[in-house]
Amino acid sequence: MITKSANKGIAKLPTGIPGFDLITLGGLPKGRTTLVAGTAGSAKTVMAVQFLAEGIKNEDQSGVFVTFEESPDDIRNNMVSLGWDIRQWESEGRWAFVDASLHPEHDEIVSGSFDFGALQARVEYAIAKVGASRVAMDSLGAVFTQYQDRSIVRRELFRLASALKKTGVTAFLTSERTNENGKIARYGVEEFVADNVIILRNMLEAEKRRRTIEILKFRGTMHQKGEYPFTIIPRQGVVVIPLSAMELKQKSSSLRITSGQAEMDRMCGGGFFRDSIVLVSGATGTGKTLMATQFMNAGAANGERCLIFGFEESREQLFRNAGGWGVDFAQMEEKGLLQVVCDYPEIMGLEDHLLRIKHHLDEFNPHRVVVDSLSALERVSTMKGFREFIVGLTSFIKHKEVAGLFTSTTPNLMGGTSITEAHISTITDSIILLRYVELLGEMRRGLTVLKMRGSAHEKTIREFTIDGSGMHIGKPFQDVSGILSGYPSCGPTAELDRVNSLQQEKPNG
Repeated sequence: MITKSANKGIAKLPTGIPGFDLITLGGLPKGRTTLVAGTAGSAKTVMAVQFLAEGIKNEDQSGVFVTFEESPDDIRNNMVSLGWDIRQWESEGRWAFVDASLHPEHDEIVSGSFDFGALQARVEYAIAKVGASRVAMDSLGAVFTQYQDRSIVRRELFRLASALKKTGVTAFLTSERTNENGKIARYGVEEFVADNVIILRNMLEAEKRRRTIEILKFRGTMHQKGEYPFTIIPRQGVVVIPLSAMELKQKSSSLRITSGQAEMDRMCGGGFFRDSIVLVSGATGTGKTLMATQFMNAGAANGERCLIFGFEESREQLFRNAGGWGVDFAQMEEKGLLQVVCDYPEIMGLEDHLLRIKHHLDEFNPHRVVVDSLSALERVSTMKGFREFIVGLTSFIKHKEVAGLFTSTTPNLMGGTSITEAHISTITDSIILLRYVELLGEMRRGLTVLKMRGSAHEKTIREFTIDGSGMHIGKPFQDVSGILSGYPSCGPTAELDRVNSLQQEKPNG
């Protein structure tokens, strides 16, 4: 299938690479050459192979792969784990290799001995043989090792690119970079050969790796600007996550659902909205997981499917904790109303976590989703990467029109704000704060609804207790200030009432 660019009518060829065609607004310009530059490990070769593989699988378009470095056997074997059976496609006449790699054990390496004329003839022959619509070349940098004069290489590459254009194929060329923020390509001439330039990065920030893709140049056609995260998925290949390309077109419902706690529903003006995202924030032990458990239990009681993603506690711990509050997760699971997915955040990158969450959302199709907790995920990413993860997560959940409840742990025991709150406060629809309140030598708990979009809500800070049957929300704190800041203090009335009650309890002397 061919699409046309909105601005100048340039035809685009959908690549089939997940997410990539969204940021390119339709795919690669048809019949042109695109340079993809990146450092070692940035997925250049994977993407080049995937460009051909998706054409064969989805568009019935044959491809030619020109390799300057790895042998065809290495490429065939390396790509099996991604689900691409290149040998099968070769036998079917849909894939052809042009092996231009060096073989030191057989070839004498002489500077300037590379024959571009012979290469051009071999590529044109392979294109004609399989009727190719797509060509991938990996990697141009290997050619430069055989020439001392870069001007010769530039001239010959121009000749090769022109020859490819005459055949009508869409070409995908790769080239190395020496660092993530330096020159576009190692030798400084590769980018001038291509009509379009794409940069892949594999940045190391704060001891965390993060892959991104950026479209630097698309001649004569529009594309999305900026960097987009991507990852490599087994049996699938490169998956681009077009976070900032997502559109704010989610539906909004006025229907209410219960939080699982009647008094909380009253504080929220009648319960949570059916398709809202609720953030429950508090210090460790304040009752965040309990609120999530009651939220799930209320959904299951109404026959709703509930999905829990746990990143701090194991499945067995969550089931045990729920049982301690009188909630039977095992029974909910047996009825097909609950699915629990638990993993340490460190086992994969945030992009992989996001795609895995999306997979479970699509497969289980829940009515309610809990993520416990975002703070655990925050520690495995940069601030920018974490915020992009939250944008993608909330977008996926809202497009499914389900209710989401996220928990977040504050770093301070007695209150204050967390980095997580600052990152996602504008993205979530409702925020519930849980706080410890130290008063006159006694540790108590307080709860308030800080924010609720589209609804009036109670502004007081309520005291609550936790026992074997769950959470019990009581009356508002009276004449107490500084709870949210972490420095609570009693007013004169509260302190006087406290003293009087103590005196009344004393035995008569």
